[in-house]
Amino acid sequence: MTLKAWHKILIFLFAIVVFLRVTSNPAAERAYYSDDMNYPLVIAHQGGDEVWPGDTLFAYQNAAALGVDVLEMDIHISRDGVLVLMHDEKVDRTTDGTGEIESMTLAELKQLDAGYDWSLDEGQTFPFRGQGITVTTLEEVFQAFPEKHMTIEIKKSNASMVRPFCELIRKYEMQDKVLVASFYDDKIKEFRAECPEVATSSAKQETTVFVLLSKAFLSGYYSPKFLSLQVPEESGGITVVTEAFVRAAHARGLAVEVWTINDKETMQKLISWGVDGIMTDRPDILMELVGR
Repeated sequence: MTLKAWHKILIFLFAIVVFLRVTSNPAAERAYYSDDMNYPLVIAHQGGDEVWPGDTLFAYQNAAALGVDVLEMDIHISRDGVLVLMHDEKVDRTTDGTGEIESMTLAELKQLDAGYDWSLDEGQTFPFRGQGITVTTLEEVFQAFPEKHMTIEIKKSNASMVRPFCELIRKYEMQDKVLVASFYDDKIKEFRAECPEVATSSAKQETTVFVLLSKAFLSGYYSPKFLSLQVPEESGGITVVTEAFVRAAHARGLAVEVWTINDKETMQKLISWGVDGIMTDRPDILMELVGR
């Protein structure tokens, strides 16, 4: 190839780079992250799953009493179309029942003891058994905490829960209080189409792309459709969250919220790097650390 041909190729590549840089846009502003919020945000993972039975109204009541900034939860859909909170697709791990949530009606789910298998001493004691803690619906949480910010993760399901989810958000006017998350890119895409006014975090592929671009110092060319990067500190042997990663995200108008951090040393390090939120099973530890 001649020198002239190489010169043309370089000019062409440079033009592409300039075009991408000029046409790329940072994340659109949303009301979810308001100026009067305390940062870093204390995000109670499942309401604080190492303090109380997670994804229950009981946990959220206690987390709210602590003064946490954000309640995090996971949604599934029952056989009769009700959105309920639970981390797993089955009820086996946390309740006294068995079976898939999607195969059970709300009435059947409400008969279960949602505090049955919660234990901090590897099953020697079960302090919340028989305490009346039941499977919680999303509507119950909206009714109980209309002013609270929430991160709500759409879990795996056969039936789509996007439309009833969006309808519930609008019914309780939670559009500016809710940040929607999911590991599944198709579910996030479906939700954004149905409920475009509600903020979302990045799904799996979106997160991967941004992480790789940030490692190559090319994140400035990325136009995010999301508002937040909810990421682990490490994944698959790769360090995701670094001080440089946080700076790159902020340059694109993105918040960085790290999960699931339960030790004080790591919390302190992330705070010093300027992360916007920390998702934790121990909101009591994080609240003490930030002096609230």
